[in-house]
Amino acid sequence: MLTDYVQSAMNRAVYEKLEDGTYSGEIPVCPGTVAFGDTLSECQKNLQSALEDWILSGLRHGDELPVIDGIDLNKKSVEISD
Repeated sequence: MLTDYVQSAMNRAVYEKLEDGTYSGEIPVCPGTVAFGDTLSECQKNLQSALEDWILSGLRHGDELPVIDGIDLNKKSVEISD
């Protein structure tokens, strides 16, 4: 499920070639996921790493993560009764 979430989010990434010939990338649906690279490939790799860190941080801190392609990584509270 996590792999599918990462892939779905990466499919929504937008990239821009900067004036100095390097690249920037971001995933608008995942605020704060931004990366840079000398090549598009490097930027994509850096962005995926940033996304993975963003997801782990969000899960650790209980942040609400966006549901992407029906994949919901948010914790569901489960009540246990005796």
